[in-house]
Amino acid sequence: MTTGTTRQLRIEDEPLLRGKGRYTGDVHEPRQVAAAFLRAPMASATIRRLDTVAAQRAPGVLAVLTAADMTGTGSLAHPLPVPGRGGSKLAAPRWPALAEGRVFHAGQPVAMVVAETPVQAQDATELIDVDYDEIPAVVDARRASEPGAPQIWPEAPGNVALDFTWPLDKDGSNAAEVAKIIASAPLVARLSVSNQRLAVASMEPRVATGWYDAKTGEYTLRTGTQSVWLMASQMAELLGVKPEQMRVLTEDVGGAFGMKTGAYPEYVAILVAAKRIGRPVGWTSTRAEAFLSDNQARDQVMDAELALDKEGKFLALRVKSVADMGAFANGAGPLTATINMVRCFPSVYRIPRVVCDVLCVLTNTVQLGPYRGAGRPEANYLMERLVEEAARVSGIDAVTLRRRNLVTPAELPYKGAMGTVYDSGDFPAIFDKALELADLKGFPVRKQQSAARGRLRGIGVSCFLEHSGALPPEGAALSFPGDGTVVVGLGAQSTGQGHLTVFRKVASEKLGIDPTKVMVREGDTRLGVEGHGSFASRSAAAAGSAIFFTADAVIEKGKKVAAQMLEAAEADIAYRNGAFEIAGTDRRLSLFEVANKARELKAKGEIAETLDTNKVSQTPQHFPNGCHIAEVEIDPETGALDVVAYSGADDSGRILNTMIVEGQVHGGVAQGLGQALLENALYDESGQLLAGSFMDYALPRATDMPSKLTDALLEFPCKTNPIGVKGAGEAGTTGALAAIMNAVADAIPGGAGRALQMPATAQKIWQACRAVRNGGRA
Repeated sequence: MTTGTTRQLRIEDEPLLRGKGRYTGDVHEPRQVAAAFLRAPMASATIRRLDTVAAQRAPGVLAVLTAADMTGTGSLAHPLPVPGRGGSKLAAPRWPALAEGRVFHAGQPVAMVVAETPVQAQDATELIDVDYDEIPAVVDARRASEPGAPQIWPEAPGNVALDFTWPLDKDGSNAAEVAKIIASAPLVARLSVSNQRLAVASMEPRVATGWYDAKTGEYTLRTGTQSVWLMASQMAELLGVKPEQMRVLTEDVGGAFGMKTGAYPEYVAILVAAKRIGRPVGWTSTRAEAFLSDNQARDQVMDAELALDKEGKFLALRVKSVADMGAFANGAGPLTATINMVRCFPSVYRIPRVVCDVLCVLTNTVQLGPYRGAGRPEANYLMERLVEEAARVSGIDAVTLRRRNLVTPAELPYKGAMGTVYDSGDFPAIFDKALELADLKGFPVRKQQSAARGRLRGIGVSCFLEHSGALPPEGAALSFPGDGTVVVGLGAQSTGQGHLTVFRKVASEKLGIDPTKVMVREGDTRLGVEGHGSFASRSAAAAGSAIFFTADAVIEKGKKVAAQMLEAAEADIAYRNGAFEIAGTDRRLSLFEVANKARELKAKGEIAETLDTNKVSQTPQHFPNGCHIAEVEIDPETGALDVVAYSGADDSGRILNTMIVEGQVHGGVAQGLGQALLENALYDESGQLLAGSFMDYALPRATDMPSKLTDALLEFPCKTNPIGVKGAGEAGTTGALAAIMNAVADAIPGGAGRALQMPATAQKIWQACRAVRNGGRA
């Protein structure tokens, strides 16, 4: 378990707490004007006529742009490659900045007004006259792929964007073997679960300001993003310019969770407008717009079968999923629903054979993208609900059944059925620690005490395993400005994770220097650092490793310069505690002295490089894991539920800062609780979003969180990166879903609790309790 030595306050918090943060909306460029968007009022329609004359004449209006003004811009549908069954390709129909003759979801931008003020721009959008011819919409992924469903895109017959299966099985032998095992197994647990659609609802909505320099031909976009480098790459491609002509700036970001990674239609439109009118154009999303335009998440229906022998040994797993992609294939949407999800199977368990099929389907809804966990919560939720069903089918206690099938440390490195290799960890130790913290032995007494007060009490266990790190590569730059400091430049972007604190620690420890001598810079493509960003719990491992390897290169270059300064052979130079020294002597030169000398020698042409170094590296996958246990109490008369206790044990590898990791886990638990009990981005049959504001979309509040939340961080350092860290950002969300839902199922007698799907609202719980009282009748 971690000690207090890694617990330190975050250095970035004080300015935020004092109101001195600097978000995109806090920066107003000289001569900046405002943009507002006219959005489609229906989910599926052709545009018969689009008249902007009245809007163009409105007070303060500088321009009104439509699809005709976006000529030459690319498609935002540029998903990461995912292999389809039998070599089939992912269908990714064109996603324009502004609707081109047809709209595909309610809220899709149709036109943009640029005016002197935001009010003038918004007022003018109401003067745009559009004649729509509505077309039948399809909003449910399962119905969308049925015969006779409205066809959305000709490029995706049957509305199927991708038919995916894993492991890749060219001759079908693996699927056939799994089917054979399930057919002949003594016991089979079967289950269907759904992950409802979620709205990300970040505290800071999307905000963007764009401008164009006619002299240099450079575009600049200031926006909250998880990777300036990735955003710049996408925007350059969309605008048809060279990467060096696209600069992206990001400062403080008020929540992202995957939703702020990639480009959006509004960003393309404001840059086109900025070039056209020669002034910076700014746009701030309203909360209503956010519900209708931000990437949404989850929305999968999953069926699974788990075969067991009579002793409860897991034999084979078969999973079939239908995943909604929305109207367009987001950059990481298909990857999230397929590869990201299947890599989590078979979790911490020993299951020799697994097959997972996913049908990615297009519908007339907002596009789906990654959200905290991005496939990991979906997979682990299914797995842990399925294990509980297996316990019921087999008659074996669920704790015993889990322990019987856990992969043990002696089996590591362990290659799972999906091809992933778990390099480190101790799943039984994590499991036992979580059970200890939850006081499982004392639960029967607590259950009796609840019953005496007319309450139902349940406990739910959720083991989980996820993956982070790996592709894509990540860069870091170390530079020496000559003032006795080292500047660490990153392409990764903090959106609340504490990068300044963590990466200062990584650099100072590696270089052996005072942490106050390390300055961390990120959020500007002009830093020249290739960085694919902060997502998938990869920042500490990917950017931290990049810092580590870049520091190694700095030290090697420094040895050459130090040898010249100390008049010694390079082989005799060692680096220790922030200084170069002749081994076995007291002759030493500090890192900063050598850096300054290197700059002088470079200026004289005596050496080719200073100590300034920029490197890109790639770290293999690593596998954070844990076990979370929720305890709930239910009032059967009202359906009201309290999460009275929540315990967890997590393996995030080496802990760089205990306080930050604990905060990441707790925040993730809050978001998992929200999905389990409250949140649902629901559409009606015509494609109208019924939960389009916080009046209808229920986010968790502080009072919804458990009053007792205990989390132990057990350190089993990762062996696939040099600093030994594993991701922590997804753990809480990944563990919480099944922990809470299994607790609800345990609390409500009979099968009524097991049948509940997320969100387990008070109404659903009340109906389940009523059905129990009425002998199965609601």
